[in-house]
Amino acid sequence: MDYTQVILKPVVTEKATLIKDAFNQITFLVAQRAGKIEVKKAVQEAFKVKVLQVRMVVRKPGRKTRHGRVVGRVPGWKKAYVTLAPGEKIEIYEGV
Repeated sequence: MDYTQVILKPVVTEKATLIKDAFNQITFLVAQRAGKIEVKKAVQEAFKVKVLQVRMVVRKPGRKTRHGRVVGRVPGWKKAYVTLAPGEKIEIYEGV
């Protein structure tokens, strides 16, 4: 898969910002079929940085219930926490 198909979008939340500042980790939403090695190669190719580690979190899709009845569907997602080498940074996150 091409890196544009692996990395869907960066996650910009308070928690992601705190993790970036404390541990030099960047958070991305990634494709459901993407593995750790594919995410590592995609980040290195897209941003020209050295990646030390990739950790994945998967949230499975579910049903939304209200008063015991199913009223909708909650989507699932896959998120990757990418640890960068010391001294490396991704410019799109600076100043966010």
